Amino acid sequence: MRRTLLVTWCLAALVVGELAAEAESAIDPVVALRAYLAKPAAKRGALDPAVLAAPLTRAQADAARQLLVADWRKQVKASRGHELKQRAITIDGTTMRFFYKIYGKKPAGGRSLYISMHGGGSAPKEVNDQQWRNQQRLYRPAEGVYVAPRAPTDTWNMWHEPHIDALFGRLIADMIALEDVDPNKVYLLGYSAGGDGVYQLAPRMADRLAAAAMMAGHPNDASPIGLRNIGFAIHVGELDTPYQRNEVAARWSKQLATLQTDPWSYRHVVEIHAGKGHWMDGQDAKAIPWLAGFTRTPRPAHVAWKQDDVTHTRFYWLAIPEQLARAGSEIHASYGGQTITIARTDVPVLSVRLDDDMVDLDRQVTVRVGDQVVFQGVVPRTIGGLMTTLSEREDPAAMYAGQVVVRRP
Repeated sequence: MRRTLLVTWCLAALVVGELAAEAESAIDPVVALRAYLAKPAAKRGALDPAVLAAPLTRAQADAARQLLVADWRKQVKASRGHELKQRAITIDGTTMRFFYKIYGKKPAGGRSLYISMHGGGSAPKEVNDQQWRNQQRLYRPAEGVYVAPRAPTDTWNMWHEPHIDALFGRLIADMIALEDVDPNKVYLLGYSAGGDGVYQLAPRMADRLAAAAMMAGHPNDASPIGLRNIGFAIHVGELDTPYQRNEVAARWSKQLATLQTDPWSYRHVVEIHAGKGHWMDGQDAKAIPWLAGFTRTPRPAHVAWKQDDVTHTRFYWLAIPEQLARAGSEIHASYGGQTITIARTDVPVLSVRLDDDMVDLDRQVTVRVGDQVVFQGVVPRTIGGLMTTLSEREDPAAMYAGQVVVRRP
């Protein structure tokens, strides 16, 4: 319910100009926000829609962002601190247990986070438990929080069932708030069935990741299109012939090379380990320092979004209504100067989220769908926009102060 209200308030910022101007003259919205957040969470109620919609200066938006992130961290510590203590997260009745260990000294910008998925699959619980224990000690980063989750189910697709996306999203948010993880230094890796999960999850959750590494898995029906802005490593044994894992890895190498139109897109490394079968005798561990060399760009200049069979409503700075999310649909978009270009959209309505490190929100912004201009004007920064994008993702580095809703001509 809260998320629905926030989205409504954010959209109101685009259409209720008179209300925004009135609020601006009556009270500083940041002062109002500070007073609102000073109340106990249980007694806050709803923030005045006029405050949510009031246009902000860049300095006000920065101040509001800091207030909202600090309050979000406080609320997570109060309401979800037990999740890390109990090493378990439950969402909609599905529980994911996890092991984690911290390595190295914490950098000034926060720790790295490695989510490492175990093998196994459609096997007795005892087999998957043993694989989970093995994954806990399989890799050791020089620095960071190393998390080995236990798959909630004992199915062949244990790491790409629909509940995994939400559970991993919560895990990442908890680690940001409670273990001071840098949201731009999150990495995904997995072995065997865990490698299957990397093939599937990395493209559909790429906007949360800096890089991913797939070990000894199979992609099934996954597409690499969403990997444009992250690093992606593939490690497979030369003799890993079951399910043609070795041959599929070689095909993905060719696909990624074809997709790589410039040095900064689809960065990848594919290594077929000579003489090795399904077990690579630890040679795949070289992926860990390779991953550490990547930092996420939360607002990339180019976005390539292809929906998996598990659909999402947001990818980087693009968002769509939930009812329009369809498997296989694509959106390709970019920005430069003051112009956002939607080169392709299979979705008739989408939201373009904007912030000042993308465009100058004090100046006119142009949005094109193909060759047609569908919006031209100044996009206000609002507290509603910041609150909405923080609440829907719990990602402090991916908040947006402005939004334009556009329709495909």
